[in-house]
Amino acid sequence: MDLTAKSHKLPVSVLIVVHTSDLQVLLLERADRPGFWQSVTGSQHAGETLEQTAGRELAEETGLDASRYGLVDWERQNRFEIYLQWRHRYAPGVTHNTEHVFSLQVPRPVEITLSPQEHLAYAWLPWDEAADRAFSWSNAEAIRELSSRISTIKSGT
Repeated sequence: MDLTAKSHKLPVSVLIVVHTSDLQVLLLERADRPGFWQSVTGSQHAGETLEQTAGRELAEETGLDASRYGLVDWERQNRFEIYLQWRHRYAPGVTHNTEHVFSLQVPRPVEITLSPQEHLAYAWLPWDEAADRAFSWSNAEAIRELSSRISTIKSGT
C-alpha cells in the first residue's frame, strides 16, 4: 500500500494548541463541518519532519510564524480511528491516524489570517471553554493539560 501517493494523505498528523500565558486558547471552525471547532491540525507531507509539518500548518491555517514564538513538541502521540467522512482522503484500507501534539504560546490573543477553504471563523477562549468546544477528544485533552504544562514551565521544573 503506497501511503506517499500525492492523492492520499499520510496517516500522520500534528495538533498544535495555540495559547497565551493566561490560557486563552485559539480555536478554528472547520469549513467542511460548520460547528466543529479545533486547534490547528494537519497531515504530514512526505519528507517533512513533524516540526516542519507543524510550522507549515500554523502558517497555512493562521498566518502565524512558528519560529517567531517557539514551537514546543510535547513528545506525545494519540492514535485514533479516522472519522468515516474523512477516510476517502487516505489510501484504501487506512483507518487510523497517529497525531503528534505541539503547542505555541503567543504573548496575547493575536489577529489570525484564516484559510477560507479550511476554516470559517476563529475564537480566543478561556482554556476550559475551548476544551468543551473542541470536537475531538484528543484536542480537548491537550487543552485541559495546558494548565499543568504552563505551571511547570513557570516553576522551572
